[in-house]
Amino acid sequence: MMEEQSASARGGVARAAAIIALGNIVSRVLGLARESVIAYLFGASGAVSIFRVASTIIQSLYDFLVGGMVSAALVPIFSDYATRADKRELWRVASIVINSLALLLALAVLVLELFAPQLILILGGGYDAALQSSAVEMIRLILPAVFFLGMSGVITGLLYSLKRFAYPAFTTAAYNLGIVVIALALTPLFGITSLVIGIIIGAALQVLLQLPGLRGMQYHWTIDFTHPALLTILKLYLPVLAGLTISIIGVFIDRNLASFTGAQSLAWMQDATVLVQLPLGLVGTAISFAILPTLSNQLSVASGQIADNRSQTADGISNFQPPTSNLQPPTSNFQDVLAFGIKLVLLIILPATIGLFILARPIVALLFERGAFTAFDTAQTARALQFYLIGLPFAAIDQPLVFAFYARKQTLAPNLVAFAGVAVYVVVALTLIQPLGFIGLVIANAAQLTSHALVMLWLTQSRLGGLGKQGIGILLMKITPACAAMSIVAWFSADELTRVGANIFVAALAPMVAASVVYLALLRVLRVREAEQVGAMISARLKGIVPA
Repeated sequence: MMEEQSASARGGVARAAAIIALGNIVSRVLGLARESVIAYLFGASGAVSIFRVASTIIQSLYDFLVGGMVSAALVPIFSDYATRADKRELWRVASIVINSLALLLALAVLVLELFAPQLILILGGGYDAALQSSAVEMIRLILPAVFFLGMSGVITGLLYSLKRFAYPAFTTAAYNLGIVVIALALTPLFGITSLVIGIIIGAALQVLLQLPGLRGMQYHWTIDFTHPALLTILKLYLPVLAGLTISIIGVFIDRNLASFTGAQSLAWMQDATVLVQLPLGLVGTAISFAILPTLSNQLSVASGQIADNRSQTADGISNFQPPTSNLQPPTSNFQDVLAFGIKLVLLIILPATIGLFILARPIVALLFERGAFTAFDTAQTARALQFYLIGLPFAAIDQPLVFAFYARKQTLAPNLVAFAGVAVYVVVALTLIQPLGFIGLVIANAAQLTSHALVMLWLTQSRLGGLGKQGIGILLMKITPACAAMSIVAWFSADELTRVGANIFVAALAPMVAASVVYLALLRVLRVREAEQVGAMISARLKGIVPA
């Protein structure tokens, strides 16, 4: 029975991950199109760098007020209600959260509109007066996007708890599409301000896209700051808030230091980051969000939390009692699902990292080198990409580990680790910025991600029972030779194509395809069970055997 439940959970995770990954593929492709359009229209100029600063502000504000709450508190708490047959209290709690955050976001936008000049001094003190003045105007124009991003985040958390993954999976795609279309249409009229308009429209599209997923919801025009569920969300989120605060401080330090390494540095760094985020979003983020509701539901049932924390009011609606963080030790199913997620991450992220490292320059040239983006910009962006990739595998396995703690409603430990990570970044950045310039900041970022993941692995071992008996070591032993073989194929084919002067499409794509074929073939020869499971699930879904 337990094995059947575990297999069912793994199947649910794989199906959810496939849906999220599909949405991420579309969004990442559009994200690359967005960055290609920006590079074509504006190159890697100082104007692009201040646009990155403005974008950092809205992303940081979203992460601070809503983004971190989605995985740490909203999905686990909403999931507790979503398992009940009667959804009335779920809709009431969701309405309270939506209304409360709408008010908070509106106030935050108004306050930051007033303090835009101070923000640019913090994030871009190294830019000249003209760029700083333009940045202030850009920040004030872009801030309303935070409201739409926040509302989209809450709806995403609600839909994840209901295991309705399709609508939220494509929100980022809508966001990127809005930016691309508006930039191409309005740049002749508004210049780089068209990107700001695109962000606002794209953020609004995220909300509109998810509304059909809320079918059956009974919305309440109410705010109840004393509701036990809201208080529990806040209790769970406070450690995350502390961790996000230090992380955002780290981002602000990074942006400020980058402004002293040249007007173009941040543009190069951001273009490289987009390429790192592509596999990270497709693999680490997709799998992490796929396993979170399953882990939360399994633990709620295993601990008896739902039954013990439920009492009936006179009208039959369940009252929620705040869950305790001192839950029972993780069940074997919990560990099995977590380990399965980690193995899926490693199976994909390791070859992706190697491929991106070897083919960095042709890939950057293929995606960005046109219009105002020069060959020199390609070389600098490729350098940054290769150093960022050092931290990619660690960042990818870090996400499921953090989400495992969130599923257990233990939000303090992962966010204490954030303090250590930022400390590592600051020490490495201040040590390397003088001799290496912006590359020193890139290395510092990789060091931060690596140290964070290593500490999370240690905490997983000490507090969640570890992953040592789940076959991860065996998987690594099998995929290591496959990765080595594909790297040789990618290296020599790329070198040969460069030598004969192949065009950029062939030089970038042919080695990628050849290396992928070799890797997949060796996985089959080595009988990597996880690859066979994923392949079977994908095949079954394509044939319509597995229900949606």
